Amino acid sequence: MNAEPDVNPAMEPIGGALPRWSHNAAAAIHDMPFNDLLFRAQAVHRAYFDQNRVQLSRLLSIKTGGCPEDCGYCSQSAHHQSGLKASKLMEVERVVTEARKAREAGATRYCMGAAWRSPKERDMDAIVAMIGAVKALGMEACMTLGMLDLEQAQRLKAAGLDYYNHNIDTSERYYGEVVSTRSFADRLETLGHVREAGIKVCCGGIVGMGEEKADRIDMLLTLANLPEPPESVPINMLIPIPGTPLAKAEPIDPISFVRLVALARIMMPKSDVRLSAGRTAMSDEMQALCFFAGANSIFLGDTLLTAENPEENKDRALFSRLGIKPMEGEAR
Repeated sequence: MNAEPDVNPAMEPIGGALPRWSHNAAAAIHDMPFNDLLFRAQAVHRAYFDQNRVQLSRLLSIKTGGCPEDCGYCSQSAHHQSGLKASKLMEVERVVTEARKAREAGATRYCMGAAWRSPKERDMDAIVAMIGAVKALGMEACMTLGMLDLEQAQRLKAAGLDYYNHNIDTSERYYGEVVSTRSFADRLETLGHVREAGIKVCCGGIVGMGEEKADRIDMLLTLANLPEPPESVPINMLIPIPGTPLAKAEPIDPISFVRLVALARIMMPKSDVRLSAGRTAMSDEMQALCFFAGANSIFLGDTLLTAENPEENKDRALFSRLGIKPMEGEAR
């Protein structure tokens, strides 16, 4: 028997603003029978996006290693023995060369990441130049530079920055188990500065770090209940890196991961939901389920900062099998 998609009116904006979600309401959706959950997520996805288009981004590490933060998942922390050597900030000319390659490969957004607690004044001129160069290539520009104060966020906005990535990583309850050198409130403060400056927010988290199901739901709850949900929500699956505290973390099972993608799509219907780190460990079938559950963005390239990512030819082959095409290059 055919039935119309059960699209809950609570998913729709009410009075110009999205409703606040409760943990119980989110958990009830998360725990639906799997087929019902995917059907509901796909119905929401089709209401806001072309179901057969995926946005392509490229990520470049413009300053690698030596970070003073102690994030338990990160190879770039100076606290861990991952064997990664620290580098200086990349020259603007090299960033432009890499961005041009990304554009030629079909990327519409170029993301640049620096392993800092926060940017120093001496580096801001180079950062501003990188943003301008990427924009001149006709691409959206995204940066992830650690914590920002309002003045720094405003300067990045004036330079033309489209997106700022600043993940909350996990729930507020579990955050201290992963990071001790900053607080969950610090993350939210930077997100507030980014939003106040008028920059679009890219914010998600990492799963498979030993957190409970409730923590995964609460991570999405925090994002969906922000005054304005992030325009982009990356969902990362932990890549266990030797030398880091989470090197032996128990991986999340594929069905649980797909459930989280579906919940993100339902709770934040207008946001890009990005499959980020961990795709090398995902089968084609798992990725296909994620796309059906509402994921509509990926990173291109064989490296994400310092971690492995599927080769572009493999992504192209999967897209061809699934009938998926890259999203057009217009800014959104």
